Amino acid sequence: MSLLAQTLRLAFQIALVWAGGFVLAVVVRALLPEKIGITLPTDVDLFVPYSRIGFWTCLLAALTVTALVVIRAMLADFGMRQIH
Repeated sequence: MSLLAQTLRLAFQIALVWAGGFVLAVVVRALLPEKIGITLPTDVDLFVPYSRIGFWTCLLAALTVTALVVIRAMLADFGMRQIH
């Protein structure tokens, strides 16, 4: 597969992961009520709703996949190929 084809494929995969992450984050935020969550014991108790945890988890997953795909593409550009 040519480098251009790989780049386009990776760009499409990144777009799908981001779109899926945002859709999942919105669904999680809509389904889980704001009054259900965990309380983190600090000087002032910090309440974190499950909906926000789900939202940030989805965004973190999308950022992680994006970083891994970009790093893989950079390594391919530098001539490092997978060893089979």
